[in-house]
Amino acid sequence: MLDHSLKGKFVIVAGGAKNLGGLISRDLAAQGAAGVLVHYNSAATKAAAEDTVAAVQRAGASAFARQADLTRVSEVADLFAEAKSCFGRIDIAVNTVGMVIKKPILDVREEDYDAIFAINAKAAFFFIQEAGRTLSEGGKICTIVTSLLGAFTGLYSIYAGSKAPVEHFTRAASKEFGPRGISVTAVAPGPMETPFFYGQETPESAAYNQAAADLSRFTATGLTDPADIAPLVRFLVSEGWWVTGQTILANGGYTTK
Repeated sequence: MLDHSLKGKFVIVAGGAKNLGGLISRDLAAQGAAGVLVHYNSAATKAAAEDTVAAVQRAGASAFARQADLTRVSEVADLFAEAKSCFGRIDIAVNTVGMVIKKPILDVREEDYDAIFAINAKAAFFFIQEAGRTLSEGGKICTIVTSLLGAFTGLYSIYAGSKAPVEHFTRAASKEFGPRGISVTAVAPGPMETPFFYGQETPESAAYNQAAADLSRFTATGLTDPADIAPLVRFLVSEGWWVTGQTILANGGYTTK
């Protein structure tokens, strides 16, 4: 039988330096992972990545940080190769990388479209592909998407649209990698209490989102708390292995599907 516990497992967390990705990196280490590669995208996030590495090490796991532009397929491959070289194997791959653009359709430029699809769709696809090539038997792959996949709303056309393909990548990969015991899932949080959310919102739209979930009044801010998403990811990449090919909406009733 395959061992689905976190104990002794080696992990890559893409976008693992801060916000939800940083919390997932720390949480998996605290729950028994043996090693975590903390990926970050640019020099602006290097300090946060180093802080997360230190926290992972304090939890008793080995860790290192590596910069990579995951819209470049060669850099995705290099990231996995380095993790495997350092750890000996990779058991879990979590991709939290994302970009948001909020604009009316008539204002979307070609460069907006190309940039967001490169990060949210292309990088996600090739991350899943490389994980499928590299992960040990019984491995786990999880991608963070968005609960807007369960709703129709204006102004987020290319954000939700660029995340939507990941549902299909997840289904296909679960079928193709399943014979090796690899489960593949996607987690779709609602608007989260992070700078990632507030960057494109007005006070009015932020207030709307803070009250839109069924369970909003039972939270501190009304938004999805990353601390409520990390345990779900942890479950899916460990004892929740029987869940595969699924996109799980976790949003307090913000949207349903």
